[in-house]
Amino acid sequence: MNLLLGIFILIAKILENALATLRLIVVSNGKKKLGAFLNGVIAFIWVISTGLVIIDIKKDILRVVFFILGSIIGSYVGSLIEEKLALGDNLITVVTNKNKTNIITKDLKTNGYGVTILDTTGTNREKNILLIFTSRKRIHQVVKKIKKIDHNAMIMSSNASYIYGNFRNHI
Repeated sequence: MNLLLGIFILIAKILENALATLRLIVVSNGKKKLGAFLNGVIAFIWVISTGLVIIDIKKDILRVVFFILGSIIGSYVGSLIEEKLALGDNLITVVTNKNKTNIITKDLKTNGYGVTILDTTGTNREKNILLIFTSRKRIHQVVKKIKKIDHNAMIMSSNASYIYGNFRNHI
């Protein structure tokens, strides 16, 4: 087998799979045109790399190995890229004791976060539920601030997107 051909197949599959992972993320964040463009690039790379593997497949099985390795590595690289980009927004829900709420809220609001407070009752005492809308890139900062003040707080995060308005309009 031509080693350069194998390396080309490997790199093509890494690129294809990394872009495919990225495409899923941009589409799920509402960027349909970018997702469509990426899908075109992915299709082009797939046709070329798959064609190179299928030609004389019985004579050169190592092309298949490079193809598979590229898929594995590309998927992993794509997840690393997605993690670094951290596209999108999240809603952080925090269940905390009432006596910690003012401290947490003041700290978060001082740092530019919007916080909505809901009164509720837990198993043994009154609690507050805090709703905090933030970008995925800032989740770790928010969680770190909350844990510093209330290490027993229950913190949950879910993907979120604006439908209408934002917290600055409701202060």
